[in-house]
Amino acid sequence: MEGERFTLRVGDKEEVLEKPRVFLCRCGASGNKPFCDGTHKRTGFQAPGGTLEVEGD
Repeated sequence: MEGERFTLRVGDKEEVLEKPRVFLCRCGASGNKPFCDGTHKRTGFQAPGGTLEVEGD
């Protein structure tokens, strides 16, 4: 995802990220969840196509 600012909500926690781009884990094996750390390359994970719903400010 690309933008100037992201608000990440997990359960009752909220964090504002001031980054131009974020990569979210879809394989479930990242050591840095909810962000991708490249682990999917070692596990052979291939995600099916899909749509990500993003809320704007």
